[in-house]
Amino acid sequence: MIRKKIIFTDLDRTLLTDDDKITANVLKAMEKAIAKNYFLVIATGRNIFSAQKVLSEKLPFHYLIFSSGAGIIDWKKKEIIYENHLEDKQTKKVIDILLQNEVDFMVHEIIPDNHKFYYWSHHDLPDFRRRIELYRDFAQPLELPEAPSKVAQILAVLKEKQFPKFLNIQKQLPFVKVIRATSPLDHSSIWLEVFPRNVSKGKTAKWLCESLQIPQKNTIGIGNDYNDIDLLEWTAKSFIVKNAPQELQQKYQVVPSNQANGFAAVIRKIL
Repeated sequence: MIRKKIIFTDLDRTLLTDDDKITANVLKAMEKAIAKNYFLVIATGRNIFSAQKVLSEKLPFHYLIFSSGAGIIDWKKKEIIYENHLEDKQTKKVIDILLQNEVDFMVHEIIPDNHKFYYWSHHDLPDFRRRIELYRDFAQPLELPEAPSKVAQILAVLKEKQFPKFLNIQKQLPFVKVIRATSPLDHSSIWLEVFPRNVSKGKTAKWLCESLQIPQKNTIGIGNDYNDIDLLEWTAKSFIVKNAPQELQQKYQVVPSNQANGFAAVIRKIL
């Protein structure tokens, strides 16, 4: 079967309900999209290890774009077909800037082990501490001046009201890609994610479409947060679920929330 159309959907609070489930209606919609000759791709900020906690091998989709676009895995074959990492000099420079700005941050090992990380804390923020506890078996303190060289990403945690500080740090990091995300843990803290310059959900989606020879006009995107903007700006038809921030709802076509089967509503619209 030759597929020439593709759907990209965010995972947390888009495809999944708030308790990390896929409803029967959403599952049927996924199956229907595939039956109608679409590739189905999940694009998430989660790494492979974390995604596997909520996605079964039997779920009907083709590819997983993980770590906000740092890599792609063929879900059925479990083969990584695309990956990126920060170079030594970039890693050191980013760490130096984050230290100067006195923020809590984590340095993640390269793919496929990027669920393992080293952490440095100035303020021991609750959201930061919670993430360390969730990954206790894979987390260890960062020993300075020693630090990993090649890494997949660096993640800093800021308070909800520290968006001006986010912008200030972003300006200091023009040599890398800085992505804003809302914490999936407390749904309010700001995550400042640092990747190589060519990494984003949108750019990785473009790479996959070129690889599969799918024209951009046949692309659909569904998201819920700031780290979906690059994807939604690139896809030909873009939707946002109703639980997304208000400013994003003003930019894209709005469908019901993740709790009300928003993904299924998109499938009904396009089919």
